[in-house]
Amino acid sequence: MTKIVICGANGKMGHTVASCIDGQDDCTVIGGVDSYTAKYADFPIVATPAELPEVPDVIIDFSNPSTLDELLEYALVNNVALVLATTGYDDAQIQKIQSASQQIPVFFTFNMSLGINLLVELAKKAATVLGGQFDIEIVEKHHNQKIDAPSGTAIMIANAINDTLNNEYHYVYDRHARRMKRDSKEIGMHSIRGGTIVGEHDVIFAGQDEVITLSHSAASKTVFAVGAVNAAVYLCGKPAGMYDMKQLVQE
Repeated sequence: MTKIVICGANGKMGHTVASCIDGQDDCTVIGGVDSYTAKYADFPIVATPAELPEVPDVIIDFSNPSTLDELLEYALVNNVALVLATTGYDDAQIQKIQSASQQIPVFFTFNMSLGINLLVELAKKAATVLGGQFDIEIVEKHHNQKIDAPSGTAIMIANAINDTLNNEYHYVYDRHARRMKRDSKEIGMHSIRGGTIVGEHDVIFAGQDEVITLSHSAASKTVFAVGAVNAAVYLCGKPAGMYDMKQLVQE
């Protein structure tokens, strides 16, 4: 039985993760971490990881990048595995995550959806076939409460494509200030924020007289919660290292 703590327990994703775990026989929630500590289920919620009454096997984090330092500190001291599903980390924070993975198992991805990770693989395959001949654009849509833009998922897709193309491309986020033709070695990324859109991503390969679009749409937050819970169960007992959805799918 994998003992899980949810960081961001009182957020929408925290509630969804708790609901997904409820009734499962391979994992259980033993605590939550949130600045808002109101209890809504049969586990305590505390303001910081240091206040947790019991050390878990794994922490699932759907909170905010600002909590990373105290989360890493707790995990490293107590040898706790981490599933990091928060988006908006900067380069310095990603470096800290990578450093921590040398001592503890860390599951880190910008998107916990199995479908999105399949989309990434399809985009890499398309880039291998079409790269250099087709312009590449990524359009992402999310609800009006999302803070970071472009989404972490859009960046993940762009990075995967760029790696496939020997990192010869650069990213363009705003053409409003650019009075010039499109560079063939760019990947455009565009963000739409509105309503209650859970998450939609389109990868567009636009060539001479033809366009290929790869799309993924999430109908609810449950797909991300299920992915995170599966990752937590998978990570329990694993040696130190950096893990992502690719390893989870392969095993």
